[in-house]
Amino acid sequence: MDRRSFMKTLAAGAVAGSVLSPAALASAPLFQAGNGLGAGRLPKRLKVGDTVRMVAPASAVQDRHHVLIAKESFEALGFKVQLGEHVFGRYGYLSGTDQQRAEDVNNAFADDSVDAVIAVRGGWGCNRILPLLDYDMIRSNNKVLLGYSDITSLMNALYVKTGMVSFHGPNGFSYWADFQAQQFRDVIMDGKSTTMRNYKEKEETLTMMSNRTTTVNSGKAQGVLVGGNLTVLTSLCGTPYFPDLSGKILMLEDVGENIYRIDRFLSQLQLAGHLDDVAGIVFGHCTECDPGGGFGSFTLHEVFEHYFKPLGVPTYTGAQFGHIRDNHILPVGHVVELDADDATVRLIGSAVA
Repeated sequence: MDRRSFMKTLAAGAVAGSVLSPAALASAPLFQAGNGLGAGRLPKRLKVGDTVRMVAPASAVQDRHHVLIAKESFEALGFKVQLGEHVFGRYGYLSGTDQQRAEDVNNAFADDSVDAVIAVRGGWGCNRILPLLDYDMIRSNNKVLLGYSDITSLMNALYVKTGMVSFHGPNGFSYWADFQAQQFRDVIMDGKSTTMRNYKEKEETLTMMSNRTTTVNSGKAQGVLVGGNLTVLTSLCGTPYFPDLSGKILMLEDVGENIYRIDRFLSQLQLAGHLDDVAGIVFGHCTECDPGGGFGSFTLHEVFEHYFKPLGVPTYTGAQFGHIRDNHILPVGHVVELDADDATVRLIGSAVA
């Protein structure tokens, strides 16, 4: 048996042993950072009337109305909303100093009156606060964390350091309409075992014209879901906050990057050996990822095939998550099944306790 086959068998065994009841997963003490044992610790599901606290752990909020809109969106979902002390802060392009932003995150997890932590926006800055977070305290106060983009570093660091499951999905100031609201209810409130599948846009065409997927490698795979924004995840390489990708389902997306930069980031992951033993890969939208770079370019599909095809693991691209209006909510640290031929990612059991 070659190394990859051995790792797939080992990962399958780990996953099979980790598909426990929600209560067991929520209280399981066996998670240790980087051990690849399986699913993380589940946060308590939310209910109408619970309290969420909005924090800005990355870039400064450009317009106060963005915070007010985010607040009103969650009030419309039925929650009480608190604002972090420095949510309107400004320190250069950040929403406060590193210490202030870290304090807002720490305080949100430490406060027993808070049931969930919602990032108002992404941008840049979460990497800078990772050494300032109280991981022991957060481990003892496991609760819902929701966000995406730069929040990728926060979610993966918390999974590595505490085993906590968090949710890659819309930030507070995202497009909250029927689709996002239903996603939130299904995954985070009702604990449904949802399946991410691209829907057909409202087009008067005989076949699907947009929102299409492409299968790079056929097959199915199960594993713990990790990753998020490719640029941000790559920036964690070589740090103690980068997740072990062995036996994992790797999700990636990006925005505003030239194709040659996507090539560069995937090359970094490949050269560091992080792609060697993944169980499967799903790439969401690469929004506004243009050729750039002067003379000629590869297409995105050619770049994906260059890095993903030789791996031989189930892989598909174009999934419905990322910097798009209707952004599926996916649990980082939870077990999923990826079907590259059907272009779906299915949650194995509830992602909340």
